[in-house]
Amino acid sequence: MTLNLSASPHVRDRWTTSFIMHTVLISLLPAAAVGVFVYGWHALLVIVASIVAAVGTEALFCLLSKKPLSIGDGSAAVTGMLLALSLSPSTPVIYPILGSIFAIFVVKCCFGGLGKNFINPALAGRCFLLISFGTAMTKFPALDGVTSATPLKVLSDAMAAGTRLDLDVTSMFLGTANGVIGSSIVALLIGGLVLWGLDIIHGEICFSVLGAFTLVMGLFGGRGFEPTYLAAQLCGGGVVMGAFFMATDYTTSPVSRLGQAVYGCLIGVLGALFRILGKVDYFSYSVIIANLFTPLIDMYIIPKPYAYRKKAIRAASGVELPPLRQRIPKPVIALALITLIAGVALSGVYSMTKETIEQHEADAKAAAYGSVVPAAENFERDEAADAAIAALNGQVYGTKFGKAYVNEAFVAKDAAGNVVGYALSVTSGDGYDGDITLSLGLDPEGKVLGIAFTTLNETPGMGMLAKEPAFTDQFVGKAVNQFVHNKGGVSGDNAIDAISGASTTSGAVVNAVNAGLDFFHSVMQGGN
Repeated sequence: MTLNLSASPHVRDRWTTSFIMHTVLISLLPAAAVGVFVYGWHALLVIVASIVAAVGTEALFCLLSKKPLSIGDGSAAVTGMLLALSLSPSTPVIYPILGSIFAIFVVKCCFGGLGKNFINPALAGRCFLLISFGTAMTKFPALDGVTSATPLKVLSDAMAAGTRLDLDVTSMFLGTANGVIGSSIVALLIGGLVLWGLDIIHGEICFSVLGAFTLVMGLFGGRGFEPTYLAAQLCGGGVVMGAFFMATDYTTSPVSRLGQAVYGCLIGVLGALFRILGKVDYFSYSVIIANLFTPLIDMYIIPKPYAYRKKAIRAASGVELPPLRQRIPKPVIALALITLIAGVALSGVYSMTKETIEQHEADAKAAAYGSVVPAAENFERDEAADAAIAALNGQVYGTKFGKAYVNEAFVAKDAAGNVVGYALSVTSGDGYDGDITLSLGLDPEGKVLGIAFTTLNETPGMGMLAKEPAFTDQFVGKAVNQFVHNKGGVSGDNAIDAISGASTTSGAVVNAVNAGLDFFHSVMQGGN
């Protein structure tokens, strides 16, 4: 007779790792299918590239480190799928590849492989991409192909302005509103509830995340427990995906049921506070921060079947517990100290350089005004313009110019006090790599004297061509009510040729100039 000996605990589950991972992968297929159906074949390409990169990275690591090939367990494929579903459908294919390589190689393999990672690999890959390629990662194409804000950003802007909520929550729930590939809440719920029904994921985590998030948003979100508002918050920003598929990762979540509930509440509270105070979505970071607290939760919330409470331990052994500082893992202490030091350092640097930065910005703005109205000796405020800008309250100007904002408007005068033109500062939020702010100079009759950029961070060699005379000189000397962005087939004095390979940038510039012209004619000239 063979006697088998093994270390405790002698607990077995009916599900194998391979079965669990492949079931999770299958449960994500509805969300992936909806994403591909709504956003098209590029979304499928992003998903495939992410999964292939994740699996390939793990296989290559196993080969180089001479370890058994582990891609058969499906964990790498799940990481790739989750990362892809959390990305914009217009994301360049290179981004999910880089994110998957980081997630698998750095976060998973370098820490020992499956079951050894201290934070969720998919979320780590997403945060890596957000930090490295922030602007490009936050571009979301609407269904008409025009780059626009996500419903969550629209909701945040409405809250900041105190305007009425105008969101189609049904589209958000179905996944037909612009957002990440895996934005279909109904598809995610189907997959997540199947996993919960099979007891593959724990309800203590996912439902405490959703409950704590909803409670904090209702108490401090500014709209109370208004159903439409709370539904929009829950349907946007990856809350459902995070609750059912990210936070429930076995390796990075607590062991005990009570610990899981505390962990889920921590995620929900942090996610809601980040959204309220940060005005944008940081739900990914709330899960990662909670991952770092998992060892502490497991240390102080001990499962009853495997251990005694602290009082029982002391009574049974007669040995006092070591001081708290000795019981907290050193990596947690180091991470807290690094965060504290970095925060203090950044705060100090900001305080010391704030005035200098503001002065440089003011000088750059003055130089831009001077360059677009060369005959001006000084620039004076215009009461009508100031009142109109104040009435906008930071909102988009008009409905025909995309996300264009009028910042300032001045009357330009010479040394004798004669009006020699007008200078306006206009920002377009439709740039490929962020906001584009320009100064627009006009003569008293409305003819364009010139444009100068104060903010332009577009792609080198492409979008940055917008500041070259070959493009800007097309506006100079023309007195029109509105320019037309010519991407082919348009002619006339008001046609502005698009920049080849950077039509998004040139279109944003045209929109900004048109917004400035409209503001000049309707406000500063009283409609003349």
